[in-house]
Amino acid sequence: MTRWNSLLVFISLLFSIPLAIVFGSLFFPEYEVWEHLRATVLIDYIGNSFALLIGVGFFSLLIGVIPAWLVTMYRFPLSRQLEWALLLPMSVPAYIIAYTYTGALDVAGPLQVTLREITGWQYRDYWFPEVRSLGGAIAMLSLVLYPYIYLLARAAFIEQSVCVLEVSRTLGCNAFGGFRRVALPLARPAIMVGLSLVVMETLADYGTVQYFGVSTFTTGIFRTWFGLGNSLAAAQMSALLLVFVAVFLYLEKRSRKQARYHHTSSRYSSLMQQRLTKGHGVIALIICAAPLSFGFIVPVSLLINWAIDTYLDVLGKDFYLLFFNSLFLAFITSMLAVGIALFMAYSNRNNQSLLNKIMVRLVSMGYAIPGTVIAVGVLIPFAWFDNSLDNFLIENFNISSGLLISGTVFILVFAYLVRFLAVSINTIEAALVKIKPVMDEVAKTTGMHTINILRSIHMPMMRGSLLTASLLVFVDVLKELPATLILRPFNFNTLAVRTYELANEELLAEAAVPALAIVIVGIIPVIIISNSISRSRPGHG
Repeated sequence: MTRWNSLLVFISLLFSIPLAIVFGSLFFPEYEVWEHLRATVLIDYIGNSFALLIGVGFFSLLIGVIPAWLVTMYRFPLSRQLEWALLLPMSVPAYIIAYTYTGALDVAGPLQVTLREITGWQYRDYWFPEVRSLGGAIAMLSLVLYPYIYLLARAAFIEQSVCVLEVSRTLGCNAFGGFRRVALPLARPAIMVGLSLVVMETLADYGTVQYFGVSTFTTGIFRTWFGLGNSLAAAQMSALLLVFVAVFLYLEKRSRKQARYHHTSSRYSSLMQQRLTKGHGVIALIICAAPLSFGFIVPVSLLINWAIDTYLDVLGKDFYLLFFNSLFLAFITSMLAVGIALFMAYSNRNNQSLLNKIMVRLVSMGYAIPGTVIAVGVLIPFAWFDNSLDNFLIENFNISSGLLISGTVFILVFAYLVRFLAVSINTIEAALVKIKPVMDEVAKTTGMHTINILRSIHMPMMRGSLLTASLLVFVDVLKELPATLILRPFNFNTLAVRTYELANEELLAEAAVPALAIVIVGIIPVIIISNSISRSRPGHG
């Protein structure tokens, strides 16, 4: 085994420790705690988690696939702008949109207050949908997670051959029939990948469900750890949560069986987008504008309105420290993630052994693990190491080392890397695949070493993908809440944590400024990704 392969294996095993800890906890059952959970809240955790998955999955598919098809295949008012604008809700964390709609729709919110003033009704004289509910959580999560499906569905529709759709029309399929019987099956793998991301993000959410008072596995892990003071039972609940994800991914893969979804021809025609009539164009505009309006325009407008009223009170030394902490963590993590992912992807390219492939896939599993689970899996081994070292030094040298690792920024960055390395690896691998292996062989004949080939040839060619990977990780870290809440050092806050704290104290207007800062930074990679998709079609132009 070469030094590169040995290092790749070491890195993979290192970042797999949280997963091993979580699953290893199952061998040490906490019978009393589980009996208590079974008798009280476990059924609620399971039922609400299932309901959340089904509801968010259904609505995300609905508002993700249909607009993707409309803006790809048709022309109507604002369709070109909607192509990229429909991705903007991706920049808004679910917990932030939950806070804004609560401020607008709650009993003391402007909508209900105005309604009572106009009608003279008192509270409980009328029915109004309860935003702080399971249905509210489903709506909030659907509005910010549908872009995962929209993104991949649109990319799949763009890449489909128009020839196939034209043939379907000659066989009697109308526009809807061509979509349902041809385009949708061809795009199914991409759509299901998007759905799997939605499922994982839904299970990973803590801020929204906690704020709305919905009991799910993520809130249960927090309560078991901090309420019951039992980290082992929390780890076992985390393992059960991972089983949810694994079962979903297995069932989806099995449902496809031996079906294949690919083109039998390499010929692609340019997209001939059909211009809709005035009436149909208005309907298409409403369908596409609705998720954008409710998922981005309305909440961001509310945030801006509140921020105008409160920014003078919020902006100050404390806010700038929060901003610096958040940017520092995001920058360090994104640079490390891109560097590690580049090393692993390039090592796997040069030596595509079974071991290397397994190690890379092992690290890539991190994105399927909710931040709460990763925090549990990270804190247990590092806290054990700190306590063991501290006890050893006290017994032998009468010196206390304190919390060397588990009370520092290091453990936080490590947890972020476990969670988001997959984002960088997938982006960089996709770029490496496009570079023909013959270029490596030619470079080697000139005497260039592996590292020089990577630095002089591959990295310049992948500059855009490396930037995209770093931006994606940067924004993901900026938005991450549960892992930061659990692992942050004492008196160390970020924009995400401060937004959560202010909202929990019902200071929604004061939470607007840090929330808006997260959203503004998150818009940058969304626009870059949208532009890259628009240029990705084979035969485009």
